[in-house]
Amino acid sequence: MKKILVAALSVTSLWSMSAVEIVDKINARDDGQSVSRHLKMELTDKRGKTRIQETISYRKYFGEDKKSVLFYTAPKRLKGTGFLTFDNATQNDEQWLYLPAIRKVRRVSAADRGDWFLGTDFSYEDIKKETKISKEDYDFTLLGEEELAGHKVYKMQSKAKSEDIAKELGYSKLISWVDAEIFITRKSEFYDERGELLKTLQNHDIKQIDGIWTIGHMEMKNAQNGHSSNFYFTEVDYSKEIHKKLFSKQALKRGE
Repeated sequence: MKKILVAALSVTSLWSMSAVEIVDKINARDDGQSVSRHLKMELTDKRGKTRIQETISYRKYFGEDKKSVLFYTAPKRLKGTGFLTFDNATQNDEQWLYLPAIRKVRRVSAADRGDWFLGTDFSYEDIKKETKISKEDYDFTLLGEEELAGHKVYKMQSKAKSEDIAKELGYSKLISWVDAEIFITRKSEFYDERGELLKTLQNHDIKQIDGIWTIGHMEMKNAQNGHSSNFYFTEVDYSKEIHKKLFSKQALKRGE
């Protein structure tokens, strides 16, 4: 009887979290001190024509600050393009894009963070945050507890704190289905400034690598133009030594 009672209490506590507590769990989830990985992007238009892009990326934490850099390796017209992000804990975030065609590093302003990232269905902000959620940009509401593809999930709304923030992000709100055990978002719906469905993200092939829950496939579908982006992550390495010099504007120009 005592064991049954303990189990019941455990289940009850699992389902009694607030939306903010869920966000805190998402943001605190272990994603490794550093990681290197290959990313294959399949970009498909409404007519079914697919373009392939390939990159190698690195990410590393420096205290509470996170730095990420991505280099394009294919196709030839994009090779050498680089994207650098500083996700800072105590000051404004910073992003830079290097385009070899003009041989210049361009800073991405906060006003541009909702723009599409190099022809994909992900925004600059999506790329920067990866699986995290900004508490500075959204207010959160727990909508319920459901089951999605055999997984217990929290259904949660993230609503932009102001019209200005919604304009910057390109989203008035997000509806997310968050795994109740590992706190990875399995599905998200993104709504535009008018409150209409813009795109849907589904995360697949979620598995442990070196004890860290890792997304192997991100599928983003644009509901308004029929375009889609499939991101496939391979050669994920959480143990590789990554030098801090890699996270610089000079490294962007060198192309790794």
